Amino acid sequence: MPRRRFLLALPGIGLALARMGRASQVELTVLSSNATKAVLEALASTFEETENIRFVFRFAPSAELKSRIEEGEEFDLAFLTSALVDDLVALGKVDAGSRTTIARAGAGVAIRKGARRPDLSTPEAFRRTLLEARSIGYVGRGVTADILRNLFERYGISAEMGAKTKNLSGVTAAEAVASGQAELGFTQISEILPHPGVELAGPLPAEVQVYTVFQAVVGSNSRHPEAGRRFLRFLTAPAAVPVIRAKGMEPG
Repeated sequence: MPRRRFLLALPGIGLALARMGRASQVELTVLSSNATKAVLEALASTFEETENIRFVFRFAPSAELKSRIEEGEEFDLAFLTSALVDDLVALGKVDAGSRTTIARAGAGVAIRKGARRPDLSTPEAFRRTLLEARSIGYVGRGVTADILRNLFERYGISAEMGAKTKNLSGVTAAEAVASGQAELGFTQISEILPHPGVELAGPLPAEVQVYTVFQAVVGSNSRHPEAGRRFLRFLTAPAAVPVIRAKGMEPG
């Protein structure tokens, strides 16, 4: 081929190769609890660099995702609370053999940046903080909702808190605090730390703290189950531990 014709052909060859690369790329659809969002976003990019994989993330409260899976939403991987994974295993919606504990998270309190920090040092101080707050918010279908409701009952303040509690939907507790919808927001610590408009006032007092275990599982109808399992092995390798801790969770 004459040199000029060869050079003219190069752009076409490059375009064809790029298209072939995109065509062979594996795409994994991941349904994830908001609690594991920061961890996944931090680690997925590293995995994508070493594997020919692209992630499509859909984040929402765990209970909402479980309902969507039950209704037939397609996915390759799901990151949910261990209790909800139990239910999906029983329903045959996920591959029980792929079940992997990723991390556990404690609940914390979000305040607006620069706001006065409430006293969370003891259970009694925490009770006073709840009663003195003008408003509080948590996602009604979120993991922290049951924790707070049980604490209100334990403290004997259910009626008082009911009048100033905002059961959030379509917005996270951190977002509600940042926008002024609630003075205090209650959610997993891993959901508070990455939000630019809020600060972590602190975790719940140790005496009343509840840790939630988050697990990952491959969907029964996943198109790429082995790629999903490779990602789960990547998330549980020693190199992932410091990232998980930096995002407010503890490795499983």
